[in-house]
Amino acid sequence: MQLKTQGLIIKEQTVGESDRLVTILTRDEGVVRAFARRAKNLKDSKNAGTGLLCYSRLKLSRGRDTYNVNEAFPIEVFFDLRRDITALALAQYFCQLAVELVPEGVESADFLRLVLNALHFLCRGTRPQAVLKAIVELRMLSEAGYMPSIAYCAHCGAYESERMYFKVNRGEIYCKSCYLDNGDPCAPLSPAALTAMRHIVFSDFEKIFSFDLSSGARQELAAAAEAYTMQILQHRPKTLDFYYSLL
Repeated sequence: MQLKTQGLIIKEQTVGESDRLVTILTRDEGVVRAFARRAKNLKDSKNAGTGLLCYSRLKLSRGRDTYNVNEAFPIEVFFDLRRDITALALAQYFCQLAVELVPEGVESADFLRLVLNALHFLCRGTRPQAVLKAIVELRMLSEAGYMPSIAYCAHCGAYESERMYFKVNRGEIYCKSCYLDNGDPCAPLSPAALTAMRHIVFSDFEKIFSFDLSSGARQELAAAAEAYTMQILQHRPKTLDFYYSLL
């Protein structure tokens, strides 16, 4: 089976002296693993197109357990990420989320588009990293089937109150009147933070990066998004710890 697609290299491993085993977030088949022979050879055409964080035009063939990379032509290499180790670390966290959340064998253009857009903003440095991180976390979880229930208070149906409370283990919000502190992990949300959270989850893709927040609301959004992500993953990725070690 031959597959022509576009994809982002989200993980790479050297095999032997000159081969690579890569994990690719593809446009058409979700996350796939592929073997790229001689890709570490500088003279091989696959060298540039199978490096980590390279977005490439690919021709793959299906093997027994993995795909094989027959051709790889780079479209975007995100070179500027190498100039900022903090941005590079956050990009690697985004890749780890894709590895864990994007299924195999499904149309996955929206997942790919989300990560590519986030990487472009990271390169430019025009959006706060905490906001980009929350956008990728919440939207990727939503696309993967873990959309939080944040339209209304889970108990009374209220759309807003002076403060809402996001119960992380339930993925639900409660208004100030209905919230009961029973020890469940909870993230308090101001109206601005909740509006941003709803925007990320419910807006058309073209609009999800288009909002601004005060520093306080930004911190609330970031805390809620990260807590919910850890709840769904049920572990804390090493790439996230590395990112925080650089701040």
